[in-house]
Amino acid sequence: MRGWYFMSKNLSELSGRKGLRENLFEELGIAATETGTVSKEKSEDLAKEFLFGTANVYGTTTFYDFLRPENKGKKVYVCNGSSCLTAGTQDKLKGKLSGEFKEEEIGEMCCLGRCHENSSFNYNGHNFSGNDIDNIKEIREGKPQAIDKYNVGQLGTSVLTCDFPGIDTFYKTLDKALKLSPDQLLEELKTSGLRGRGGAGFPIGFKLESCKNTAGDIKFIVCNADEGDPGAYSDRYLLEERPHAVLLGMIIAGYITGARSGVVYIRGEYPEAITITQQAIDDIRAKGLIGDNILGSGFSYDFKVIKAQGAYICGEETALLSSIEGQRPEVRVRPPYPTQHGLFNKPTVVNNVETLACIPWIIDKGGAAFAAIGKGRSTGTKLASLDGFFSKPGIYEVDMGTPLSVLINDLGGGFRSSVKAMHIGGPLGGLVPVDKINDLSVDFESFAQNGFLLGHASVVCLPTNFPIIKYIEHLFHFTAHESCGKCFPCRIGSTRGYEMVDKAITSDYKIDRVLFNDLITTMEIGSLCALGGGLPLPIRNALKYFDTELKQYFEN
Repeated sequence: MRGWYFMSKNLSELSGRKGLRENLFEELGIAATETGTVSKEKSEDLAKEFLFGTANVYGTTTFYDFLRPENKGKKVYVCNGSSCLTAGTQDKLKGKLSGEFKEEEIGEMCCLGRCHENSSFNYNGHNFSGNDIDNIKEIREGKPQAIDKYNVGQLGTSVLTCDFPGIDTFYKTLDKALKLSPDQLLEELKTSGLRGRGGAGFPIGFKLESCKNTAGDIKFIVCNADEGDPGAYSDRYLLEERPHAVLLGMIIAGYITGARSGVVYIRGEYPEAITITQQAIDDIRAKGLIGDNILGSGFSYDFKVIKAQGAYICGEETALLSSIEGQRPEVRVRPPYPTQHGLFNKPTVVNNVETLACIPWIIDKGGAAFAAIGKGRSTGTKLASLDGFFSKPGIYEVDMGTPLSVLINDLGGGFRSSVKAMHIGGPLGGLVPVDKINDLSVDFESFAQNGFLLGHASVVCLPTNFPIIKYIEHLFHFTAHESCGKCFPCRIGSTRGYEMVDKAITSDYKIDRVLFNDLITTMEIGSLCALGGGLPLPIRNALKYFDTELKQYFEN
């Protein structure tokens, strides 16, 4: 383990020689643009240029869905996310695509963030869904298609869904922030009680303070926009509809910590978000709101947008940092934490999109105003993503503590067809039976106390006719595919779990409950990160609430 740490640390230093200007990971993505993978010759050239070993570059390229050799020649990608799976739209979609593309030209992506209407696919760098497949010939000819639309609503305070007033008005908050000291701004964020919206719920004030107090001339703020949770598209909403909230939040975080660089790491499955975010950065640069000596304050800050290449594990902050560095995105052992040794071994704060987007409102209105919204330690508001099983699917902002029934029935309009369970909070979130709806409210504590996880507050519905055992199989398969491979409990446990469940579905094999419980317990307590460690939660929920349906697959 010690040898691995120093090798990884050395690679971080080598990657950081050129900083963000010339980035190995970005170069690999560019090299794969034409064919879908990186050629052996180009891989060797980049290894020499960045002083990486050829094996290290090969290990990186073969990890990502959109760089590995198996991606060569792919022209269209079908979403295989949980929402599209339970909606049952993708087999029909593949059938229609097979009339236009060869089998070897059709790949898969997870997830495209079109959960509000499913039938999702990606072609030529753009996402499509709903009835778009019926226009596939026009799409191939490059004819413009309708812009994606979904319901956006709120109940309570509008922090993230309020109308954007324009750059000049919105960035008055930056002028206000730069006239205060970093300590004053940090105190406002601490007062607000703002906690990470990506799943962990960790207070942002502690991260910023830790980075601020760590010595270093070079520091980074990294926006984790690798929203890989199937069913969640709230980050996509923010990046496409409210990018300036995210960017301003990152600038203020940089001012507090002493960081002069911001990295927006956006998943490749969100091509429109990448384009829109870059345009927003260009717009504020043209107005002198980023760059050197912003507004005469003496503070300098700039951005780098990096396109991810298809790996769910990069949603884990340390794997994301390794990814930016061009290393294989494996989870790092902590301590040290990123706020002390992060990107290129420099102090780094990593936060998700929604968390950073809340910062401008807090600085403008005050930390106490944000703390007054919500319930207990769950302050402020939360964005929720509702999938296509709702009568009014879309993105909704609610005050923390809002009854779940209000979100589902009043805002979402209830279910348009019979549903037996909801997977809330991403693949590692809880599997909530519909009869628990009235017991829950949208906040961290309510979900935790009831044995669930709020996470991204994404809602994927399981219709009455969808077998729970098939969903368990899907979760194991997802984890096995997305595991970074660093720790045995996740890598091997997810594979063995998938094999056991698949065998029980396809044969007379009965799963031993003791063995099965031992397996998921080992994953829970032995995995390095929340991928392997979080998978047991929805599986335990399934075993608890749907035992009658599942018992035929178990022997004792």
